Amino acid sequence: MSATLAVRLFLSSAGESNDSVIVGDIYSADLEVKNRRNILIPCGSPPQPRRYSVAPGRYVVSATLPSGLVLTENAVAVEGEETSVEFHMTDSPYETHSWQYLMGNIEPSRVYHSSSEAPLAESVASRSMVAPAPTATATATVPDDAAPEAAVLTGLATWIGDAAPTSCTFASMLALAQNPPDRPVAQLIAQGEPHALRAPDVRGEAVTPLYRFGPNGPVGAHGESPGTRQFLVVEAAGSVRLVTLPLPWGTSEVEVLVNLRQSPTGSAASVAVRDPAVGAGLAYMAQGALNMAAQLFTDVEAMLYSKFQNPLAAAAGAYVLIGTDHSPGEAYWDPWLERLAGSFRWLSDGAILRAVRLLRRASPDREGARKGLIEAFDRGIPFYTLGLVWLVEGLSAFPDDPECVERLDQARRLSWLADMREPFLILDLRQGSA
Repeated sequence: MSATLAVRLFLSSAGESNDSVIVGDIYSADLEVKNRRNILIPCGSPPQPRRYSVAPGRYVVSATLPSGLVLTENAVAVEGEETSVEFHMTDSPYETHSWQYLMGNIEPSRVYHSSSEAPLAESVASRSMVAPAPTATATATVPDDAAPEAAVLTGLATWIGDAAPTSCTFASMLALAQNPPDRPVAQLIAQGEPHALRAPDVRGEAVTPLYRFGPNGPVGAHGESPGTRQFLVVEAAGSVRLVTLPLPWGTSEVEVLVNLRQSPTGSAASVAVRDPAVGAGLAYMAQGALNMAAQLFTDVEAMLYSKFQNPLAAAAGAYVLIGTDHSPGEAYWDPWLERLAGSFRWLSDGAILRAVRLLRRASPDREGARKGLIEAFDRGIPFYTLGLVWLVEGLSAFPDDPECVERLDQARRLSWLADMREPFLILDLRQGSA
C-alpha cells in the first residue's frame, strides 16, 4: 500500500525567480508508521512540488523556516492517490522582499503596515538604526500613527568594491569603532573610490531598502571589476554598519536588506544569497542549525571540490562538514580543506577551518592548529560570522601563548561588535549610538 504527498511552499511573485528549498518533516498519526525526517520542500511562485511516498493515513507535515518558525499542515494520504500539501508565505510586505520574508528578515504585511504591531526591540543590538532624536544626518520624524511609507529615508548605503587589505585587519576595524573618524568610513576602507548607492525606487523601500549585488557589484551599475573584499557601509542617524558582501557567489545575486526601523530578527542589516540550492542553508547555518543546513548542502563534496569556481560556497560547505562530523580520524575531504586554506590567502575562513579541524581531532595537532589560527587572524577578518566564533574559540585553547592571547583579545573585542544572528560578518562600528 502506498500514497503520495506532494509538498511545496508558495512565495509572492515579483516577476522573477524566487526558487529556494527548505527543510521539513512528515509525522504520522499512526505510531506504527515511521516518520519521514528532513524532507526537502521547494519554495517559489509557483514551485514544482516534491513528492514523497507514504503509507495511507493521517499526517502532519511541517516546514522549518530559516528564521526558526515552523509551519504545519494536516494531510490525509489516500492509497493510490496524490495529496497536495501546500504552505503559503505570500504575505510579504512587498513582492520584491519575498526572499527576505522567507529568510525571516522582515515581518508579515499585516504587521509591517501596522505601526501598532511593530516588533519590539529585545536587546541593544535589536534597536532600529534610526535614532529617536534628530541628528546631523537624520532630521525627519515619523508620527506614531503613520504608515512606514511616510518615513523619509535617512540612510546612506556606500558600496566598497575593492577594500584595502590593510583596512581588513582586526586592528583597523577596532580602530574604526573606537575612534570616530574625521573622514567617511567608506573612504577609510576602500582602496579605490567608494560609490554611494541610490535607494531602490520601489514603494516601501524608504524604510526597508533592498540592495542587490551580482558578480560585478551593484546590479544595474557599471564600473571596474571588483576586488576580493567587497563591503557595504550603511549609515543612518549616527549608526554605522559595515556589511560583508559574499561576492562573487557564482552567478547568484546577493541581497542586503536595510531595516531603518525595528526588524523581527533584530538585525539592522541582513544578507541573503539568492542561491536556489543552498541560500536557505546559509540562514540555517547562522542559527546554529548545522544538521539542518547539511540537508541542503547535499553536495558538499562538489562545493569543496569546485572551490576554484566558488571558494565562498566551499567554505560554507566546510563549516557544515566540520560542524556535523564526529569521526575521530582523518576524513577523505581533509586534503580539500588544505587546498582551500592554501589557495586563497584573502579568505581567512579557509585557514580557520583547517586550524579548527586540526584542533578537534581525537589526537589534536595543537602546534599545527596554533600556527593556522595565527595565520587566519593575520589574514584579516573572516567572511562568515561563524568563522569569527570559531577563531575566538580556537585561540582560547592557548591561554599561555602570548601570540595567541594578544590576537584573542582583539578577536574577542571585535566579536562584541558583530551581529551573531547573521551568516556573514556585519559589524556595528558605532555600537550604542542608535
